[in-house]
Formats: sequence, C-alpha cells, structure tokens
Amino acid sequence: MKRPNINEYNPYFQGYIDLVGEGDFMELLRKNTADTVSYYSAIPTDKQNYRYEPGKWTIKEVLMHLIDTERVFIYRALVAGRGDSETQLHKMDPDLYVRGAEVSGRTMESLVNEFRAVRGATDVFYENLSNEHSERIGNNAPFPITPRALGFITIGHIHHHKNIIDQRYL
Repeated sequence: MKRPNINEYNPYFQGYIDLVGEGDFMELLRKNTADTVSYYSAIPTDKQNYRYEPGKWTIKEVLMHLIDTERVFIYRALVAGRGDSETQLHKMDPDLYVRGAEVSGRTMESLVNEFRAVRGATDVFYENLSNEHSERIGNNAPFPITPRALGFITIGHIHHHKNIIDQRYL
C-alpha cells in the first residue's frame, strides 16, 4: 500500500504521517506492533499512573487512548474501504473517551493485551485490503479520508505519543 497523497486526509495529520518511515506498509505496521508491545510492557510500574502535570493523561491512559483511537480509525477505514461514501465519519473527543475508560486499576499487561487484540484486527484488515480499495474516499467532513491515510496515521499516532512519553514522563 502506497503512502497517501496530501488530499487524502486532514492536514492536521501530516505530522503523524511524517513520523512513519519508508518501506512496505505491512512490515511497518507489524514492526510498530512489536515495538509498541515491547515499549509499554517495559514501562516501570511506578510510572504507569504518573501524570507529568495535573490534568494530563497517565501513561496507562495514553495507551488506552491509542487503543480507542485505533478502533475509531479502523472503523473509518472499513467504511471508506467498502465504498461507503455516504456515512458521515464524525470526530471523537479523546478526553471524553479517556475519562470514560477507567484504567488506573488495570494492569499494563491487560492494556497491552487489549492493544494486541485491536492491532490484530487492524493487521488482518489491511493485509486483505486491495490497493484500489485503500484509495477509496470516506466522508470525513470537512476533509476526505482514505483507508491508506488512516493506516499511516495509525502508525504515526503511536510514534507521536511515544515521543511525548519519552520527553515528559520518563
């Protein structure tokens, strides 16, 4: 699957796409999976519920945000990839989702396992998505979105949050 063109996504996501290296998309996705599992599994227990500032997310909440966002992204990719250009793809409020998912009592292992499960579904979806279908346009007003853009955004989104954790939490 080729990198998306600039007209396939909201310019807001350019920073995420820029964080994705060159190479075969499925290899990049699988490496991102292994790196993410390894990274979050190695977070020290005393840092997992740490907030670097009042009102900021904990590392567990960041991982839950990545899981929830990936679910939303893969739904959007499914809608567009199946040729549904009518269904309106709405924004999600990340803070609302984080507040709605109490994770402080969960183990990091539980969250990592949930990430693996969600990523497994993402992997199978993209593995079986044709190049032609990856270019279909979803109704993500005001900016159109394609499944291939969402795939690259998914990988870059994880890199973005890892960078923040490295800079502000660890």
